[in-house]
Amino acid sequence: MKSVVIHSAKDLRIEDRPTEEPGVDQVEIRMATGGICGSDLHYYNHGGFGSVRLKEPMVLGHEVAGHITRLGEGVTGLEVGQLVAVSPSRPCHDCAYCSESKYSHCLNMRFYGSAMPFPHIQGAFREVLVADATQCAPADGLSAAEAAAAEPLAVCLHAARRAGDLLGRRVLVTGCGPIGLLCVIVARRSGAAEIVATDLSDFTLRIARRNGADSTVNVGQTPERMAAFEASKGYFDVLFECTGVAQTLAGGIAALRPGGTVMQLGLGGDMQIPVQTMTTKEIQLRGSFRFHEEFFTGVELMQRNLIDVKPLITNTVELDDSESGFRLASDRNQAVKVQIAF
Repeated sequence: MKSVVIHSAKDLRIEDRPTEEPGVDQVEIRMATGGICGSDLHYYNHGGFGSVRLKEPMVLGHEVAGHITRLGEGVTGLEVGQLVAVSPSRPCHDCAYCSESKYSHCLNMRFYGSAMPFPHIQGAFREVLVADATQCAPADGLSAAEAAAAEPLAVCLHAARRAGDLLGRRVLVTGCGPIGLLCVIVARRSGAAEIVATDLSDFTLRIARRNGADSTVNVGQTPERMAAFEASKGYFDVLFECTGVAQTLAGGIAALRPGGTVMQLGLGGDMQIPVQTMTTKEIQLRGSFRFHEEFFTGVELMQRNLIDVKPLITNTVELDDSESGFRLASDRNQAVKVQIAF
């Protein structure tokens, strides 16, 4: 079967990999759609991110959906031909953190397309995938493109849960890639009173305004506009930081009111932070990493038309043209979420 394999930075290949047989409690899925994530782009553009580096060829991809083609022994509740969104999160359910239901911190996590452990965890950008039945969220009523967006949506639902009550809060979202834009959508659904989004691209900022942001700031062109939010010790209650850039984080903290909360989603390696400002303003810094049960919640929210991810899906490329999709996804002036059609 054809698979999208990264060997090193800018060395992406379509290779033939062997198929697997579904075992007990597993299903075989013919992939339909896969979304190119920010971590996939880090592997493609830089060979990794932070201390995580490619040490061997790895199949990319973890935002996927497809149709079930075979059921393994013991599988119930799923049907051949059914469209499913596939959660890439596979905790062991046996370690200390799993016993505390902290599944995203599993000591033996197997997350599709991750170079964090070695050997690397191979990804899901392949024509045929064998997955555990428990990973599969029935996506009846959705398109394959929508179902494949369940993973980034789950990331933002997890972050919103960790941020606490957003009802009536003023929210700042820094970075309007797919995660930032989904944070805008989730914050609006959660009852935020005002949402301001920042980015360097007018293209993504227009999408932010169309999908729930009350106002936007291009911090590359008009950075002085943020000064108004810094007056009187700050304006916002919650910051969703989605860039992983130290300068952006510092600017966001300056715009937070005393007692505000930073939700750090962006991954860019270790960053320096303005500790003294955080101390004197009593700012809370919270990390948000991956998700677990929020994946299935996200699928349900889409099925009930409570969240619409379609406006974020800007481009689709064919499997054999995957590399052009990675180049396109790297350009925030013309693309947000780029998906591969299998």
